[in-house]
Amino acid sequence: MAESMVEGDIPLFIRPPSTDDGWGIYELIKSCPPLDVNSTYAYLLLATQFRDRCAVATTSDGEIVGFVSGYVKTNAPDTYFLWQVAVGEKARGKGMARRLVEAVLKREHQADVRHLETTITPDNEASWGLFRRLATRWQAPLNSREYFSEEQLGGEHDPENLVRIGPFDPQNI
Repeated sequence: MAESMVEGDIPLFIRPPSTDDGWGIYELIKSCPPLDVNSTYAYLLLATQFRDRCAVATTSDGEIVGFVSGYVKTNAPDTYFLWQVAVGEKARGKGMARRLVEAVLKREHQADVRHLETTITPDNEASWGLFRRLATRWQAPLNSREYFSEEQLGGEHDPENLVRIGPFDPQNI
């Protein structure tokens, strides 16, 4: 089931991804630095094996302009770990990242989720802004700590902070 919205003159739709979306997701991620680009195969797996925990935003002609991926942690079933969120140029400045995250968290099988986690590099202002806005909107605390150091990442990647929102009341989403 797709959630629809009209942003300006562009109708946008949020829905679970499908196999046919793998390449479009890959192309979207490539167009959204500083996101890490994974293989097309990885995005095909997300669009099929994790489709209930992911979402795409499309235009009426099917162009993918937003994507969120994540999973519920097996060792913490009340926690959704957001792996990537990307919003293409056509959909930026419209609250699309928030809408994608909330669309996934509002799904019936996510009813037990009370925490949202992700990792963010210290200089990724867009992601920090999104998580701060979500915490404020959901009236929930936001906590952060170093998760992977630059050394752990082989010196080829900036350090990653683990960022956690929650607990939150699903009624606030």
